[in-house]
Amino acid sequence: MISQKFGRPLLAALLLSITACAGPASQQEVEPGTTVDHLEVIGPDGSVLARTDIPRQTGWCLYWNHSVTGDGVIDCYIDDLGKMVLHRAYQPDFAAGLGHFPGRGILTSAEGGGYWIEDIDEPVAGNAYVLRVGSLAVNHRIVTTDGDEIYLSKMAEHTRVTIRLDTGE
Repeated sequence: MISQKFGRPLLAALLLSITACAGPASQQEVEPGTTVDHLEVIGPDGSVLARTDIPRQTGWCLYWNHSVTGDGVIDCYIDDLGKMVLHRAYQPDFAAGLGHFPGRGILTSAEGGGYWIEDIDEPVAGNAYVLRVGSLAVNHRIVTTDGDEIYLSKMAEHTRVTIRLDTGE
């Protein structure tokens, strides 16, 4: 047992050493959007198929047509100071593979039908995810906040690609 005389100083020293082991604090930008990262589409051989600028605190959406119903689906991401974060998703209904899980975002009705799942705010591990690009009918495409478009189904139909946020770090 640790005595009261040494308990608080020992606890403070332990906390300080844990903080030091965590490494330097990440540098925060002064104004959102002043640092530009890059969204990349990487082919199965490691080649960069597409690359576009993503200013921090902005984002992009992955659009596609559901392979069973044909209805449009959207997943929207943000560059949260260098971290890829799934922010919101649109689903026309709860067809095969679609739906909302309690505790993962807030389900709201979308104007004109369908549902938005807002405030998901789920970090994507490693700032990247793998996508099997669908056919031209599925029409996978990325649209950035700045209006850039990457037509995945046209460039990599039926191919496994990696969508990656490159921060240069």
